[in-house]
Amino acid sequence: MSESNVTTNIVNRILVIRGERVILDTDLATLYGVPTKALNQAVKRNYQRFPSDFMFQLSESEKEEVVTNCDHLKKVKFYKGLPYAFTEHGAVMAATILNTPQAVSISIYVVRAFIQIREMLTHHKTLLKKLTDLEQRISTHDTHIRSLFNAIRQLMSPPPKPKRKIGFLNEE
Repeated sequence: MSESNVTTNIVNRILVIRGERVILDTDLATLYGVPTKALNQAVKRNYQRFPSDFMFQLSESEKEEVVTNCDHLKKVKFYKGLPYAFTEHGAVMAATILNTPQAVSISIYVVRAFIQIREMLTHHKTLLKKLTDLEQRISTHDTHIRSLFNAIRQLMSPPPKPKRKIGFLNEE
C-alpha cells in the first residue's frame, strides 16, 4: 500500500469527539498490529504518560453515537467497557510504549494524517473567510444597483411638460 493510501486510511479513522480530533483504541490497535486489549493494558501500565489532552475514555452516549455513525466501528457496540480516544500526541505515546516495529513505523503515518487534517481545516477556514468577505462586499452591491436603476428610470422618463397658465398672457 502506498504512503498516501495509508495516510488516507488513517484520516478516515480520525473522529471529532469533544471538539478534539481523535482515533479510537480499536483503530489504533489495528494500525499498530496489536489486539485492542494489549494496547489498553499497556496504556494502563503507563497511565501517567497519558494526561487528559492525550487520551480520554468515551461516555456511554459517545460510544453509542460513534457506533451509529461509523460503520467500521460496529464491533465496538459489543464491548463490555468504554473505548478510549487518543489525540495525535496520545497516539504517538501509545506507539512508544508498545515499541513494536509496526507501531513505530505506522505512528509516522498517524502523525501525517493528523497534519493533513489540520492543513485541510486551515484551507477550509481560509476559503470561509474569503467567502464571508465576498458576501459582505456583494451585500452593498444590491443597494448600489438599486440606486443605479432608479437613476436610469428617472433619465428614461420624459421630463414633465410645463403646465399652461390659465388666463390672459400679457405680451409686452
